[in-house]
Amino acid sequence: MKFSAAIHSMRLRTLPLSLAGVVLGIFLACDSHSVSPWVIVLILFTTVCLQILTNLSNELGDYLSGTDGGQREGPLYSLAEGNISVEDFKRLIVLFVFLCCFFGSAMIVMAFGTFFSIKSIALAVLGACAIWAATHYTLGKRPYGYRGLGDISVFIFFGLVSVMGGYYVAAGSFDSWTVILPAITIGFFSVGVLNTNNIRDMESDAATRVTIPLKIGEHKAKVYETVLIISGWICMIVFTLLTYSSVWNLLYLLTLPLYVMHLVGVWKHHGSALDKYLPLLVISSFLFSILAGLGTIIL
Repeated sequence: MKFSAAIHSMRLRTLPLSLAGVVLGIFLACDSHSVSPWVIVLILFTTVCLQILTNLSNELGDYLSGTDGGQREGPLYSLAEGNISVEDFKRLIVLFVFLCCFFGSAMIVMAFGTFFSIKSIALAVLGACAIWAATHYTLGKRPYGYRGLGDISVFIFFGLVSVMGGYYVAAGSFDSWTVILPAITIGFFSVGVLNTNNIRDMESDAATRVTIPLKIGEHKAKVYETVLIISGWICMIVFTLLTYSSVWNLLYLLTLPLYVMHLVGVWKHHGSALDKYLPLLVISSFLFSILAGLGTIIL
């Protein structure tokens, strides 16, 4: 029961979103650099461990604060259902902190040849910040996720750090500032996932946390969602125009109907009915990254 409960709490359906940014960054690096397959594998392992650590920490924080209760619009997880103890859950979190450090260190050494260089140390500091952000979203004395700062954190770590960091580690250097545009795109899409989640949970969140939808209201939050998605697409189109080399660069346009479906669903539904539009946006963003990345390396 504990093993299945642990797997349930890892929220594996969120992994495509966390992988979207680094996958796109790796593809962009492969367009102009020779990238080690081992570096790619370690980037992916580190990313997966960071996302699972985030999910576990968020569940523990929500459980301890009382957010994961019977009034929750979204699915209940293992702690709220009583399928795993708090102590076992804390041990699981410690395990994934260790795995993040292990795979992250191996990634740095494999990419740069040493752990003791300016590039390596800078990346290690960034990794430490990512671990802190993962564990303090809903945990700690002043969890920033309860103070309306989740959107900023998601934009930075799922967008800028994910795409640009993936590019930097894979390429071994950072030689193209245009990469910031797809990084902003994935950042906006990732914030869109969080915003949809927060719109869904407005009623249950009201007593325990501050979110953007609670600050501005449901209608304006849906306008905000629309702006995020459209702005993400604009940034990627500008990137394509600046770097255009063939019609394959437009391959990501195939995902546009999925984003339209997401926005239509967000505007038409409320509460728990929004839950199915979360995985839709997650999968859309992952497919977008795959197709945008493939479009840069297909000759």
